[in-house]
Amino acid sequence: HLVADHIGAETPFRTLEFSCNSHKDNKESIYFDNISWYGTGHLAPSIRDPRKMYQRLFSTQEIDRYRDITDLVLEDARSLQKVLGVSDREKFAEYFDSIRTIEKQMDRLEGMRSELAKVTFEEPPEAYLPRGEYIRLMGDMMVLAFQTDMTRVASFMIGPERWQTPQMYDGVFDLPMNHHEMTHDHNYDQEVALIDRFHVQQFAYMIKKMKSIREGDGTLFDNSMIVFGSGLSDGSKHSYKRLPTIVAGGEKIVRGGRRLTVPEGTPLANLWLTIANQMGVQADRFADSAGTIRELF
Repeated sequence: HLVADHIGAETPFRTLEFSCNSHKDNKESIYFDNISWYGTGHLAPSIRDPRKMYQRLFSTQEIDRYRDITDLVLEDARSLQKVLGVSDREKFAEYFDSIRTIEKQMDRLEGMRSELAKVTFEEPPEAYLPRGEYIRLMGDMMVLAFQTDMTRVASFMIGPERWQTPQMYDGVFDLPMNHHEMTHDHNYDQEVALIDRFHVQQFAYMIKKMKSIREGDGTLFDNSMIVFGSGLSDGSKHSYKRLPTIVAGGEKIVRGGRRLTVPEGTPLANLWLTIANQMGVQADRFADSAGTIRELF
């Protein structure tokens, strides 16, 4: 969101938050079911239903509905602002600005209607999708959002943390498997490796998709930077040391084809700060960062 503040002002959506959580029981708290934050304590909720994401991106009815709601809220907001005290007005200004942001978003979407009408992406079915198809479908919509310049920043959560609920990995196992439980038992290292491979295959699919889309003098991938990883390196120990992370992107952006080993104790926030700087954000620190990783670029 720091990056979006810098490069997201001209697109209909400053950011998009995708999640591939297919579960319906909402077992996790909202804080475990999302990975994107507007700021401290301010969660950016993700969309995990492919149909809802499609409607948000391409449905003119959805645009009209947001427009109607936004107009009503702004009208009430203007009336309320007249009767507030000075200190309350300052707090209210933040809320009012957020509503105005939504209104501007709707203006940009309406301005893109003619372009969106050319999109030939079919609305997803309301039916069960095998795990790989589900992830790739959400990935296709994320890539399409980049391609049509609906956003330039997105987060993509493969799945939530599930303590007890097994999940079906179609094409990998014949029965549902409990990924979380297996990561706590090294007797299942081979099975965990198969799931890791499955997830990397989905990542490779998205990269290949981005490389197939022409943009400017190159491809969409050439003009992008994508980070792939997780929060733990060893689930059995809940360790986040030696955290494997992939940074991919065009040759003019990322010096790829290499394995970098940073000094022991380097915070992951160093990577986020480095990426933010590369995207034009002028910041010296982010979270618990202690510097940057300049050899990445």
